[in-house]
Amino acid sequence: MKLYNTLSKQKEEFVPLEEGKVRMYVCGPTVYNFIHIGNARPMIVFDTVRRYFEYKGYDVNYVSNFTDVDDKIIKKAIEEGVTADEISKRYIAECKKDMEGMNIKPATKHPLATEEICGMVDMIQTLIDKGYAYEKNGTVYYRTRKFQDYGKLSHKNLDDLRSGERSLLVTGEDEKEDPLDFVLWKPKKEGEPFWESPWSEGRPGWHIECSEMSKKYLGEQIDIHAGGEDLVFPHHENEIAQSEAANGKEFAKYWMHNAFLNIDNKKMSKSLGNFRTVREISEQYDLQVLRFFMLSAHYRSPLNFSADLMEASKNGLERIVNAAENLKYKRKNAKTEAMTEEEKSAYAQTEEFVKEFEDAMDDDFNTADAVAAVFDLVKYLNTNTSEESSGEYLDALLKRLVTLTDVLGLIVDKKEEMLAEDIEKMIEERQAARKAKDFAKADAIRDELLSRGIILEDTREGVKWKKA
Repeated sequence: MKLYNTLSKQKEEFVPLEEGKVRMYVCGPTVYNFIHIGNARPMIVFDTVRRYFEYKGYDVNYVSNFTDVDDKIIKKAIEEGVTADEISKRYIAECKKDMEGMNIKPATKHPLATEEICGMVDMIQTLIDKGYAYEKNGTVYYRTRKFQDYGKLSHKNLDDLRSGERSLLVTGEDEKEDPLDFVLWKPKKEGEPFWESPWSEGRPGWHIECSEMSKKYLGEQIDIHAGGEDLVFPHHENEIAQSEAANGKEFAKYWMHNAFLNIDNKKMSKSLGNFRTVREISEQYDLQVLRFFMLSAHYRSPLNFSADLMEASKNGLERIVNAAENLKYKRKNAKTEAMTEEEKSAYAQTEEFVKEFEDAMDDDFNTADAVAAVFDLVKYLNTNTSEESSGEYLDALLKRLVTLTDVLGLIVDKKEEMLAEDIEKMIEERQAARKAKDFAKADAIRDELLSRGIILEDTREGVKWKKA
């Protein structure tokens, strides 16, 4: 399996630090509003990368944070007259709803910056002790020039970075030893949330957050660090400087970055009025369509969002879902059960589509070509099954389609929504079975409901149910 490493600017064979395991950190959103479709791209892309590693048999420890203290969060809290904590909790909950809609698997751990401050203070102190950081009037700065490899990720040298200085400017500019030094800790302003530290009551700089959370939940060295290409500089560059200076070893072996998303060939921005949230998209489309759209291009290629492309994605996804529905329909009416020799041969031929799919994903996670392989499989399913096909053959083909689409996070085997009256009827049957002491039947009904996404709760007031 090869992936493109931003660090070396070339594709490299993936070799994990520990055999059979992948340690992966993905920078998550700053939660001050609903996530936008630019946030959605890395979420979908790297969730798919994770799924493919799992498909290949790796044990993946996948950590993705929420930045829940930040100037934008504080600004929003002041505007609404509530606490920053209230804003971040609200939008973390909303973000998780959108992630669920896009079928993004929950991370192994979703750390919150505000819960990891003690570790950040310790890491900053380590950097001071090693001479990589210094304090001035309650602010702690990182000595950028002291870190010999600074710029190795963004492939910039320090003198060229003077032109990018603006993005690094902070308050107290005249206190810095060097204009390129960046903030590790800053004192509180009036009305801001703050934490205790040896230097001042304040809060950490943005960059130190990910260095500490990655170290705590994945260790001092990780396999893959990922995020949008806008994070290469200064965020990821600064993470490397902090982590490698503090820990004395290479931080991440592979750096992966997805390209930007444009809207109708223009950069997404509030000033242009083309800012689209995932929640807004969900009012027009099933978010599976958004996911399919995001995977229709290679993650390192710029992607253009438009109504026409979303419609094309909707139609493309429907083709795959319809193929699954057709197989299920034929399965329901199958006259025979066992696979014939001819069907065994036909099933064996689908291996070529699996190979095509895996070859695409093994080549730097080329989801566009992987989707093309799924379409080739769909075409084969539509032309090599009939009303005469055996149940075993149809089951095997459906399983093959579902296995590949599941790697892409696409749900094609739709469970039929149960009507409330049907659920209540089954609960009555279960109660009758329990009364008759037919516990096997009662358990079977509970299991059947659970397989269809309905959870039963036995309470003093009777049986209650909810959707999983």
